[in-house]
Amino acid sequence: MAFDIEMIKKVYENMPGRVDKAREIVGRPLTLTEKILYNHLWDGTPSKAFGRGVDYVDFAPDRVACQDATAQMALLQFMHAGKSKVAVPTTVHCDHLIQAKVDAVTDLARAKTQSNEVFDFLSSVSNKYGIGFWKPGAGIIHQVVLENYAFPGGMMIGTDSHTVNAGGLGMVAIGVGGADAVDVMSGMAWELKFPKLIGVKLTGKLSGWTAPKDVILKVAGILTVKGGTGAIVEYFGEGATSMSCTGKGTICNMGAEIGATTSTFGYDDSMSRYLRSTNRADVADAADKVASYLTGDPEVYANPEKYFDQVIEINLTELEPHLNGPFTPDLATPISKMKEAAIKNNWPLQIQVGLIGSCTNSSYEDIARAASLARQVSAKKLKTKSQFTITPGSEVVRYTIERDGFIDTFHKIGATVFANACGPCIGMWDREGAEKEERNTIVHSFNRNFSKRADGNPNTLAFVGSPELVTAMAIAGDLSFNPLTDTLINEDGEEVMLDAPTGDELPPKGFDVKDPGFQLPAEDGSGVQVVVSPTSERLQLLAPFDAWDGKNITGAKLLIKAFGKCTTDHISMAGPWLRFRGHLDNISNNMLIGAVNAFNQKTNSVKNQLTGTYDAVPAVARAYKAAGVPSIVVGDHNYGEGSSREHAAMEPRFLGVKAVLVKSFARIHETNLKKQGLLGLTFANDADYDKIQEDDTINFVDLVDFAPGKPLTLEFVHADGTKDIILANHTYNAGQIGWFVAGSALNLIAAGKA
Repeated sequence: MAFDIEMIKKVYENMPGRVDKAREIVGRPLTLTEKILYNHLWDGTPSKAFGRGVDYVDFAPDRVACQDATAQMALLQFMHAGKSKVAVPTTVHCDHLIQAKVDAVTDLARAKTQSNEVFDFLSSVSNKYGIGFWKPGAGIIHQVVLENYAFPGGMMIGTDSHTVNAGGLGMVAIGVGGADAVDVMSGMAWELKFPKLIGVKLTGKLSGWTAPKDVILKVAGILTVKGGTGAIVEYFGEGATSMSCTGKGTICNMGAEIGATTSTFGYDDSMSRYLRSTNRADVADAADKVASYLTGDPEVYANPEKYFDQVIEINLTELEPHLNGPFTPDLATPISKMKEAAIKNNWPLQIQVGLIGSCTNSSYEDIARAASLARQVSAKKLKTKSQFTITPGSEVVRYTIERDGFIDTFHKIGATVFANACGPCIGMWDREGAEKEERNTIVHSFNRNFSKRADGNPNTLAFVGSPELVTAMAIAGDLSFNPLTDTLINEDGEEVMLDAPTGDELPPKGFDVKDPGFQLPAEDGSGVQVVVSPTSERLQLLAPFDAWDGKNITGAKLLIKAFGKCTTDHISMAGPWLRFRGHLDNISNNMLIGAVNAFNQKTNSVKNQLTGTYDAVPAVARAYKAAGVPSIVVGDHNYGEGSSREHAAMEPRFLGVKAVLVKSFARIHETNLKKQGLLGLTFANDADYDKIQEDDTINFVDLVDFAPGKPLTLEFVHADGTKDIILANHTYNAGQIGWFVAGSALNLIAAGKA
């Protein structure tokens, strides 16, 4: 039986009446996305139509999921909310704090020792507040959610940007910051601007070397890393229904890389098969009864241009395998063009490492198709030219692929199987030699490939592809190799070609596992004690941020003018810094150390206007804070792209930053800034970015009149006494201005005023 089956049945019980009412109010057929959103309104039955990209709407998500790195701060905040138990089903998953280095057994044992304090904290907090706890080694949050909690037509939020993976099972699943999660865990509404809708029509059928991954790699090339911002992507068509459920999950997962709020697919036979194979026949049976409500109306899919804000059509029969990168997930190159692109751009052709798995591509089907290629190494008398690693997505998948012989197959070609955790995908990879910062090429089936993302080396060029393409490239060891057309020379000097990959969608013998790694919380957690040592380097109880004093901010100093791409990895790096995710003071020592200073083109080197010397960004911020001097951060387009980590907002808030002024924001980061009581502002005129000088002092002229829809005026006073008046736009509504006034959204919750 599925977890929370009564909750799921209630969602389906409400759905027909609410969707029918929404269709009546809107006055037209509805997309799947609209059906799910209107069925999850905080007020229940719909009473008005909402404007896409215009109206802020309160929703009632069905559940919350947290991964261990973000759960620490989320739960530290929840402890301030004064609640005895979470209001909706919630889970915590220990997947981020396990470093990949040797092998699964060794690495997991080391992580349990090194992060024991954090795991104990998360376990005890979960036990106290009625939260399901998935232990280290149980698997990556998104794979575990897909296997256990995702259900068609549901709505969930999660403190990880790749929460969107659950769209593969027909959910609207959205990545958020911890403060948003605290709202829902506390029994409050969750606010989202009603999204725009992008429809992706898939025709034809995947075959041969082309995989679901190639769909999202193609879409990323079309929409770029910000083309999906403020929108939900809905996939439909014969190509969608012909694809596996886990393949749909792969596509939705990497939708985070186009900035999309989330992505989803309509309920179909593949989802039913997956639910039944993962011991959730009860969910499939319940979904079957309302199946017409769990997909878009037929009229929508017949004439998508009438119902979506943008429509993209991809013929899967003609789609070619892609490799995206380096340094950005939207630089899409068909495999037939990779040799030409690599030579033109002087990308190192020798592939050092191929890595498959991660939350994006760790399904049974993914591993089975990769294993079919691995078997050809010995059969065709080949040798694997690159290092090769596998990261299973869950203990269920790992146990099953071991039972079915895949792990043995990989071991025979010299591969390393890492723990069921995020590992190299998030920089938790202790890669030998990375500290030398040599220029090199790797290929992987992960979702992100920003500079330093995998191994901390800024000169590692990472290319993203399907697990099967990555496996083939690792066997060849050559970035210019095209497995569709090229041959390899085997040990007998013969030219051989790799056969196209094959693999079962689901295990013929079913999934199996001895210990999935789940801890059920106590029925009554009132007696559970949560202890945080005051001398801990890993955990720190939070103190409320100060409320706004009601005055204009004046005398603020420019902390940094960030140049170019500034993701959450640049603002708050992962990797070795993950160990401080529960300690705001310590983690703040990584604030913006990866951002490029526009004035000297260096990282972690900014001018301290109090001394005239250059120092690390956190050090200068702390100097301003100690002197009682506010500061602001300036940035470029799509500022805060990437992870949902709210540390990228909490650290500036903690170190005295009052405002972040940029050309444009990534959605989650803008919300995180608002939640923490910061001013997230955008240039009314992008060209004003160029007017800002290194020694500027900033005065807010009309913050005392802060109101929805009213731009703010900022005075930038230069070192020579001249001034530039810059207009800044914002998207704050009245409630969000209340967060700013109170000092943070959490302050309102704790005061019982939210």
